[in-house]
Amino acid sequence: MKYSFILPLLALALAVQAQEPKPLRAGIIGLDTSHVVAFVETLNKGPKNPEDQAKVAGVKVVAAYPPGSKDIESSTRRVPEYTAKVKAMGVEIVDSIDELLKQVDVVFLESNDGRVHWEQLQLVLAARKPVFIDKPIASNLADTLRILAAAKKANVPIFCASSLRFGKTTQAVRNGAIGQVKHAEAFSPAELELHHVDLYWYGVHGCESLFTVMGPGCKSVKRGTTTDGKIEVTGMWEGGRTGIFREANDTDRKGYGGKAVGEKGESAVGSYDGYDPLLFAIVQMFRDGIVPVSTDETLELYAFMAAADESKRRGGAEVMLKEVIDQARAEVAAKP
Repeated sequence: MKYSFILPLLALALAVQAQEPKPLRAGIIGLDTSHVVAFVETLNKGPKNPEDQAKVAGVKVVAAYPPGSKDIESSTRRVPEYTAKVKAMGVEIVDSIDELLKQVDVVFLESNDGRVHWEQLQLVLAARKPVFIDKPIASNLADTLRILAAAKKANVPIFCASSLRFGKTTQAVRNGAIGQVKHAEAFSPAELELHHVDLYWYGVHGCESLFTVMGPGCKSVKRGTTTDGKIEVTGMWEGGRTGIFREANDTDRKGYGGKAVGEKGESAVGSYDGYDPLLFAIVQMFRDGIVPVSTDETLELYAFMAAADESKRRGGAEVMLKEVIDQARAEVAAKP
């Protein structure tokens, strides 16, 4: 009788253990972006807000493969610094993706250069590891299609997103705070990189904010310039809805932001609220396998930016998204 308290305590301990998330060993491919330092700090040292600990509990970055871009200087020069920083937080540096995959359950594909994603991802899919692909998903629309199709065929959960997608007000609008959005504008820096579709390299941040609140359904794009000479892209959505991306400047469009006009009012959107909200969404996908951004929406976002390049080549003419998607599919069919 004196040990009768043991069984209830044991049952309680087992119940608590059952509620704890399964530990996950994470690996990183590409140490040429500041995102990796932010992710490792939160996962290996803990989130800035202790109340968020449960959102990342059990997930730790244990290994990283440093090479990302092969020739983009702004990326390659960062590798030694970021390698040292993540190594100091307990991450083992490995010599190959194959070696990394032997040690991990899930993968962050962080290489800053979208050109290497298709090659690197194929190894991850073959190993059947869930993977987050940092922006941009690829350097062009054809490789975007290759990646999305390969992930679907392998039945491996993946998604790609900018941290801007998970800004607080942006998510509130996405979830119906102002009803259906009729018109939205978003801005962000838009530095260009020679080997990528113009907006893939950095303008993707503002474009993703735009798509987060507008949702899929964009039909056509026109690219022009603002009165201060910056990039301006206007998209036409089904039902006469409109969305505009503008490149940031140093006066009225500093950094990241925008606004949305809906059936029930207006709201600011497009703010940068740190990397943790994105990381929490990644961890949730790692745990349950449910992708937070659909393949269709990802394809449409990257087709929007590719169509903006085509509009630029045509002197600002309207370009249908279906046209650039069909062209990319033909390219993939010719060279799988």
